[in-house]
Amino acid sequence: MRVTNNMILRNSSYNINGTKGSVNSSMNQMTTQKKINKPSEDPVVAIRSLRLSTSLSRVDQYYKKNIPDAESWLDVTETALNNMKSLMTDVRTQCVNGSTDTLNQEDRNTILKQLKSLQSQLYAEGNADYAGRTVFTGYRTDQDLVFTENETKTSYQIDQTFTYEDLESFRYYTGNVKVPATKDEVLNSDISDTLQSNYYRLRTSYNKIDDMQAFSYTTKDANGQEQTMTIDLANATDQTGTNADGSNFTYKTATAVDAGGAAVNPARTMYVFDTEEDWAAAMGQKQVGDNDIVLIKENGNIVLGEQVSSEFRTNKATISTTYDKTGFDKGELRPEYYFNCTNKTDANNPISYKKYDENGKEIGYDINYTVANNQELTVNTEASDAFNSDIQRDIDDMITSVTNAIRAHDKLTELKAMKGEAQYAEKEYQTKLDEWITAAQKEADYADDHLQKLFSSEIGKVDGYLSNINLSITQVGCTGDQLQLTETRMSNQQETLQELQSDNDDLELSEIIINYTAMYNAYQSSLTAAGKLSGMTLLNYL
Repeated sequence: MRVTNNMILRNSSYNINGTKGSVNSSMNQMTTQKKINKPSEDPVVAIRSLRLSTSLSRVDQYYKKNIPDAESWLDVTETALNNMKSLMTDVRTQCVNGSTDTLNQEDRNTILKQLKSLQSQLYAEGNADYAGRTVFTGYRTDQDLVFTENETKTSYQIDQTFTYEDLESFRYYTGNVKVPATKDEVLNSDISDTLQSNYYRLRTSYNKIDDMQAFSYTTKDANGQEQTMTIDLANATDQTGTNADGSNFTYKTATAVDAGGAAVNPARTMYVFDTEEDWAAAMGQKQVGDNDIVLIKENGNIVLGEQVSSEFRTNKATISTTYDKTGFDKGELRPEYYFNCTNKTDANNPISYKKYDENGKEIGYDINYTVANNQELTVNTEASDAFNSDIQRDIDDMITSVTNAIRAHDKLTELKAMKGEAQYAEKEYQTKLDEWITAAQKEADYADDHLQKLFSSEIGKVDGYLSNINLSITQVGCTGDQLQLTETRMSNQQETLQELQSDNDDLELSEIIINYTAMYNAYQSSLTAAGKLSGMTLLNYL
């Protein structure tokens, strides 16, 4: 085969371009330290690189964003729960202090001051937020758990269900002494005799309710069949009573009927009073008929007669109520986080909330973070799981009890001081003041006894609240431990993927230099050889 100079020159040019391309590729590799710059250079490397990049991007999302975000959420939650635990521990300390029988007036005032301070701080922890998102309100993270200011016009209709286990014994007192202001009042005013009544009660989660719309209870008969009795409060009968000062007040009565609409036998009557004073005025004292129920709207107490409470406890009753409340104080819990309710502040646009389904099962509003492939963690703790809505009501009871004891002892001190005044030096005044002092002493003794017994019983309740808070703290800690394990796994997975991607995409600089040197030498050699060939003609072969 005859090889011409042109053929040699064309082949030399082709080879020079080939080595030049290799030098260029090596230079690009030296700049980027990557095996390829475009998929066409090596499709296998390109496809593998794309898959590894996608996997690494997903792991980075988990490791660098989702997991740290979840950790921060859990940290805020745990801090708030620990703060609430500390506050509840302080409440328990005040319960222990109040349960002693050696309190003086200074001690009572100190306890009162501490309880009011703790009450204002307690639920404020429920508004703890992470990056502007409230941590105890489920997925409604843009809403506060408690009212941050007094809202006098805000109105809710609340459905609250009780069981027989919610029944608690409570003491009610009638006949507080009113200190006489003049000599005539000392001699001629009636001296109240303090009387005590013991009943079982249920307590709504809010005081100062507007009215109760519905009240029903379900019990089981001897055959285990459920029976539901309803008190139709919407069609209650208005009654009129008279206070000691001669002023009139109204209250309501309604009777219980069975599922067929027949009156319950024996008859069950519910009385609805605005205040305990109205109750005492209507009944002669704070008492309840054996088969009756009394609702006090002022404090949300539902007081049960002896036969009613016995039936509820024996037959393990479930009690359902629906009541309205308008006006909420700063620090009170928003009803939607504990009950089925309707915000009817805007009558034209009511907003309904569901906390329980039709079967009475609590509906969870979990916030789940995807922290690994096919792995989610619930990071939020709902308020209803951590702390009971009764906490504030218990503190209300304690504050009322301490306040009544302080007032009773103030009255006793004032009456004793009056006895030493010159204007009351005559025997008739001294004798009458002794009667006043005896009545005031009885009131003070009852107040002290109630204070001691109430605070003693509250110790057990607070222990229960602390137990729930501690359980929530433990659950948050367990979730945090699980998250740390996942974080470690994601870190290892990230390193593995980075190594695989580096092995697939990257070249060692020493390897690149060696290849570049080889390609450059080949390129220089091809140029030298081509230079020599270009000077050759046919005469060189003759």
